[in-house]
Amino acid sequence: MDLNQKIAVGLLIGFLVIALLRVFKTPVKLAVKLLLNTLLGFAALWGFNLAAPLTGISLGLNLWNALTLGVLGLPGFVLLLLVRWVL
Repeated sequence: MDLNQKIAVGLLIGFLVIALLRVFKTPVKLAVKLLLNTLLGFAALWGFNLAAPLTGISLGLNLWNALTLGVLGLPGFVLLLLVRWVL
């Protein structure tokens, strides 16, 4: 492979990487936002469970509860409390 072919291959790879980043920009942004909200939901559940001796109410500290809290926010927290109360 001579220098011209290496440059052409490098430019082609660069264009393909840029095209893939532009195509997947929105889904990646959504996935990062969902991950961040889930981590914040996990932290909120952890903080809520720290107050469990005072309130007498505790929620499970797991991925599904954190995901519910991260996606739905305060209504998700109320939903988790209602599910805990009913079950």
